[in-house]
Amino acid sequence: MTPPIRLGGMALGNGVLVHGPRFWACAVRTEGGRLDVASGEKPVRSAGVRSPLLRGPARVAEALVLLPVVRRALPGARLPFEQARLAAAMAAAALGARSLRRSRLSALAQEALAGVLALAPAALALRGSTLAAYHGAEHISIGSYEHGEPRPREHERCGSHLLGPLLVTTTLGNALAAGVGTTPRERALARLVVGVGSLAAAVEVFTWMLRHPDHPLSRALAWPGRELQTRFLTAEPTPAQLEAFAGSYTSDEAETTFRAAVEGAALVLKRRPDTKISLRPTVEDTFNAGAGVGTVKFLRTAERVTEFSVSQERVFDLRFKRQGSGS
Repeated sequence: MTPPIRLGGMALGNGVLVHGPRFWACAVRTEGGRLDVASGEKPVRSAGVRSPLLRGPARVAEALVLLPVVRRALPGARLPFEQARLAAAMAAAALGARSLRRSRLSALAQEALAGVLALAPAALALRGSTLAAYHGAEHISIGSYEHGEPRPREHERCGSHLLGPLLVTTTLGNALAAGVGTTPRERALARLVVGVGSLAAAVEVFTWMLRHPDHPLSRALAWPGRELQTRFLTAEPTPAQLEAFAGSYTSDEAETTFRAAVEGAALVLKRRPDTKISLRPTVEDTFNAGAGVGTVKFLRTAERVTEFSVSQERVFDLRFKRQGSGS
């Protein structure tokens, strides 16, 4: 059996970008509710880079070159850094880091605190946002494809797992570079070299972590990224969002009626006399209902949910139409 292609991804403010070694695909939801999709070949590919020193920077360069290509293909795509509160959080972190480096703390303490400070405002700005929801959908989609089964919204290869290794390598590197150079130009060059070297080293450590996920050091380095994913960078649909799906749905073909209801923070399907099926969100308007039902996708007309479709191994696109005006 051919193993699945290893995918990467990026959450957007209104959609998801997924890419493989050679190609990319992106889907975004416009303000009018339309789903726009585009795909193509990557202009720069990092998959073939073998040098440990260049692998990390090559992956960053690949993403930076790809984003303008996506924007040209999908002008309505809202890129992550375009969100006002994220940009404001990053600016505040930069000012805080600058103040820290002028303090009387040791070079090592300055760099460690600056690294944490650089991340905290952005994490708080993302918490509960639409970007976080799409980030979770991206992880669920890629993880479920790669593992062949429904997966949670946390993903083992999320870039947030670079946080632990990158904090260590950047802190040590910048502390060592603090005493290098006597002119602003020399100090700036030293920081540039440290930045590239720290990124390269962090990517190699991250690769080692993926090969040894149960090693105590690997778990320790992955902990900050995993906590960030769970608490800030990904999100499940809120009960208020799930209420849009509540109501009765009937299929004349299946001669069955389901009632979708919100219980706590989850959406369930109920059928008389006592059947209850929990729905787990995967991507936008789509849920996994387990082996008995399969995939449930809610469909909208002019932003209002009007029906849902069921697909599984022996059933494809079985429609259940919404009855009345809702729940």
